[in-house]
Amino acid sequence: MARPPRTFQTLRSSGGAGGSPISRRALLSGAAAFGVLGAAGCSRMPEEGRVEGGSLLERLRDRGTVRIGIANEPPFGFINSKGDAAGEAPAIAKVVFERLGVPNVEPVPTEFSALIPGLKAQQFDVVSAGMYINPTRCEQVLFADPDYLMLDAFIVRKGNPHNIRTYQDVADQGLRLASGEAYAQVAYAEAHGINVLVLPDQVAGLDAVVQGRVDAFVGTNVTVAGAAEDSARAESTEPFQPVVDGEPAYGAGGFAFRLSEKNLRDAFNKELHKLKENDYEELLKIVSPYGFTIDEMTDLTAEELCS
Repeated sequence: MARPPRTFQTLRSSGGAGGSPISRRALLSGAAAFGVLGAAGCSRMPEEGRVEGGSLLERLRDRGTVRIGIANEPPFGFINSKGDAAGEAPAIAKVVFERLGVPNVEPVPTEFSALIPGLKAQQFDVVSAGMYINPTRCEQVLFADPDYLMLDAFIVRKGNPHNIRTYQDVADQGLRLASGEAYAQVAYAEAHGINVLVLPDQVAGLDAVVQGRVDAFVGTNVTVAGAAEDSARAESTEPFQPVVDGEPAYGAGGFAFRLSEKNLRDAFNKELHKLKENDYEELLKIVSPYGFTIDEMTDLTAEELCS
């Protein structure tokens, strides 16, 4: 029997009332964001906080190509050895946009912190990077409903000698912890009083654990499981629900659109929900090659996460 979808109701019944989700990666500083936006030239852009219908979908159909912003972060979105967009989010994008009449997907790699500024500056048409949905980001972009809900996990040395299962275990033992650049897990750990060594990504985190420079590296459970899968000296721990200030911090990610493009967001959402029908059967076929399972599926909505 398929596992029931994880909604706010089922999450509350299993883990208490949900607090505001914390972003997986920090937003770009205001000054840097201003600099990127300045590069947009004189293109018409909506006032901050203003949502409009928009005509981008019609223009994409005419052009035949949608530009997707990715952060080159497996398994969410990256460029593969053939130079094509790959990962959970680009795979969904290819299916949805083809059904919307846009057959070609063109990846635009950038730093994760530059995704929202780049979207606003019209450097690409949609953010396709598994971006966590939270109230701060919802003030700047329109989100489709989330296509996954993720727990956290650690990379530790083989045998997990310190028996690390949660952030509190790290804090209680005074252990050395690392995480990825702009990962939300940095904030989760700091909320437990842990000083975090920030590394470029999970590959650097695996190396740091194996070399003994840190006792653990923390990230999303799919990310760290993939990094540690073939290691002879490290392993990933069981996924766990992060808790911040006594409240669960839910990590649900989705596609982001400009505030001026509600029509495109709504059309994308409609197709996404079709993929979720029949116990997520079609969606799972798309994302399972990247390590996503029924446990990462959710019926949470962007409206719930934004509020």
